[in-house]
Amino acid sequence: VIFGLIGVNPGRGLYTYFVQPLTAAWSIKDLIVKMTPLLLIGVGLAICYLANTWNIGAEGQFALGGIFAAFIPVYFPHAGGPAIVIAMLLLGILGGMLWAAIPAALKVRFGTSEILTSLMLVYIAQLLLDWVARSPWRDPQGHNFPNSRPFSPDQMLPSILGTRLNFYIAIVVAIGAWFMLKNMLTGFQIRVLGQAPRAGSFAGFSQSRMILLAFLISGALAGLEPG
Repeated sequence: VIFGLIGVNPGRGLYTYFVQPLTAAWSIKDLIVKMTPLLLIGVGLAICYLANTWNIGAEGQFALGGIFAAFIPVYFPHAGGPAIVIAMLLLGILGGMLWAAIPAALKVRFGTSEILTSLMLVYIAQLLLDWVARSPWRDPQGHNFPNSRPFSPDQMLPSILGTRLNFYIAIVVAIGAWFMLKNMLTGFQIRVLGQAPRAGSFAGFSQSRMILLAFLISGALAGLEPG
């Protein structure tokens, strides 16, 4: 009705909004690009939630992963190749893990609510990202826009069958997480401590260790920047 009132064919409008994004080749590629980090974050959060641990700060861990991974392209703009890309991935994982370790450590040591601490750390991470983009890492050739210097193609993952390699990494991570939760002792501990912490303590499973492990895995996946 709204489309008709403004003079737009309703069928065409509905097609543009709901069908074209799922069928156009360019749209599917954009959808995969935006979906990939969300898939990685979702896998990490699922592990946390199964352990009855609430990580609300994945966005901050994602930002810290980006900051850590961007260190090499910003300070070594001419470095490239597989070793550099792998180093960037590892730095992204490290950044996410370090940011996730803060609420986990506060929870284990002081019993602090990880919901509040992980959420508040998101705002700190966003401000930190804004600061590095506007001040020390600003591109000198960027006409004063708050961007770092652009990454070279050698500092990014290649494409396979028209899709960036990061998508396949995310699929492998999701399958690996499923296998771990389904078939490994660590996955069994996560599920037991999440559903029956008292029973898990009788079995000798450490609740504190599992909180740290779940947060570190979640932070690592959120900080993974396979761009």
